[in-house]
Amino acid sequence: MFKRKIPNDGILRLIPKQKKGIFKLIFSRLFMILVLISIQILIIGSLYIRMNEATPYFKVFFNLLTAVTIIWLFNCEMDSTAKLTWMIIFFISPVPGTILFVLTQTDFGHYAIKKRVESIISETKNIIPQNEEVMADVQLTCSGTDDLCRYVNRTGCFPIYTNTETNFLASGEEKFSAVLEELDKAEKFIFMEYFIIDEGYMWGKILEKLRDKAAQGVEVRVMYDGMCEMSTLTHDYPKRMANLGIKCRGFAPITPFLSTYYNYRDHRKILVIDGKTAFTGGINFADEYINRRERFGHWKDSAVMLKGEAVRSFTLMFLQMWNISEKEPEWDKWLEPVKSTNCGGFVMPYADCPLDDYRVGENVYIDILNRATSYVHIMTPYLIIDGELENALKYAAQRGIDVKIILPGIPDKKMAFALAKTHYKELTKAGVKLYEYTPGFVHSKIFVSDDEKAVVGTINLDYRSLYHHFECAAYMYRTSCISEIEADFSATLEKCREVTLETIKKEKIFYKISGQILKFVAPLF
Repeated sequence: MFKRKIPNDGILRLIPKQKKGIFKLIFSRLFMILVLISIQILIIGSLYIRMNEATPYFKVFFNLLTAVTIIWLFNCEMDSTAKLTWMIIFFISPVPGTILFVLTQTDFGHYAIKKRVESIISETKNIIPQNEEVMADVQLTCSGTDDLCRYVNRTGCFPIYTNTETNFLASGEEKFSAVLEELDKAEKFIFMEYFIIDEGYMWGKILEKLRDKAAQGVEVRVMYDGMCEMSTLTHDYPKRMANLGIKCRGFAPITPFLSTYYNYRDHRKILVIDGKTAFTGGINFADEYINRRERFGHWKDSAVMLKGEAVRSFTLMFLQMWNISEKEPEWDKWLEPVKSTNCGGFVMPYADCPLDDYRVGENVYIDILNRATSYVHIMTPYLIIDGELENALKYAAQRGIDVKIILPGIPDKKMAFALAKTHYKELTKAGVKLYEYTPGFVHSKIFVSDDEKAVVGTINLDYRSLYHHFECAAYMYRTSCISEIEADFSATLEKCREVTLETIKKEKIFYKISGQILKFVAPLF
């Protein structure tokens, strides 16, 4: 049995506090995994060298393979910026680049999970029927929201709802307080799916609630991305949670085998309570998100809490991910209709899967930009975008739309910050207004437009979110909280410095040079 460790600070922890050090790293499971993966890479490299030396025909074979791969590249469905990156990789290192491209395009390492995800999405395609009266009401608004709903529903089961209360939470502190309050109300189940869980004050307080609810007979399930095992949690954390009566698992845990499987992470943040209340947004369960621990200055984040019919979609999203490893998944038991809440506006929760051919996250953002009549205001921690999204931002500004983007003033990743700055000049010249949050780091993922439309979710403006991660969000049209989202944007803007052509000229040389160097591999970030 694993014993719960409760240090002097009174915070519930399942992992004892340990000092960091070189010996701890060397003898860790993470270090051994990295060593074993490195050995596999060395074996592949040495085999290539030996075969290249052994036969003169080997080089001819790989030259032909590279040529075929380039033809394959130009005929596959891929963003043109990413194609250019692959071409540069082929030029610099033809053989390793060809091998890497073939591995990524043939689903090496994630073929099984792709087929399983496809099966689950197909199985649940119509499990929550669209209320046709709601769709008819949306059509009457002539906003294009009905068209967007039809597009999103080509990728899964994402109805648009009325009768859903929306509450915008403008900080991690607000979400933390609301989560603790709502967890106390749980009677049937609590489902959690988060990219990052890190033991500390925030997770400790939530874990106490989960433990108590599990003891009362509430079904408690917790899912986190497997990368947490490399940074914040131990490999046996699910076993430790089981001793509290909590079902727990990591998505795509790290194993000592070379695979493209690790490229697709579960970046979603979903909390569902009894099918009545749901949370999503940028906020993970770690102390920096509530500014109890300082990282990169003040941490600005946000979330949305839903109550009512639209919560069913977030329940389904969680179950789809949870049931990837279940032989006999249960659906109806957890998807019972809830009492309607008489609220105005429309809500469409949706997810973006990296294993299909749809770029839902990016296309929803582009739809908002293209249909805007007055303004589009955006918060994002990263700005590493492809040509299509950059063009949509520029086109919106050039046709007179007030496009403003708030970015971090203190970055969490300097290389990502440098890449973001490579877009500054072109966007600014087109009329897009850029701002940097001087107190610290912006982690919010928000689009708000025309006092009518908004998206709050987990989808960043970078390649990893738009192409490689499992993501989710809530699209809202004419809901009561949209004015609060815009008010929060305006309040945050007052704490920002504006980016101008003059400030771009005076940018630090480090960011100028590193950004230009890294630009050609931007799709890999």
